Amino acid sequence: MASNFQILTFKTKNSLRLKLDGDFDGNSAHELINTLIEHSAGLWDIFIDTNNLKTIDPFGIDVFQKNLNGIKRELKNLIFVGANNHKIAPD
Repeated sequence: MASNFQILTFKTKNSLRLKLDGDFDGNSAHELINTLIEHSAGLWDIFIDTNNLKTIDPFGIDVFQKNLNGIKRELKNLIFVGANNHKIAPD
């Protein structure tokens, strides 16, 4: 994980908001996948806020998108928001 990367989680009854902060690399991608697995059960909307990402490593994007394919069916409504959403969201 990038030394300055963190995920802030905000959970409500039916939704989860993950606010990404710092540099997004391969280890950060694994942390995001693990957070999704750990916190998304039974939730309808999951928002991933990309506004506070400083740098985004292409390898991190690849790692995230490849691992996301394995858990996508368990996530009901995954919504990417923020200035960097187009860089991380799957095609």
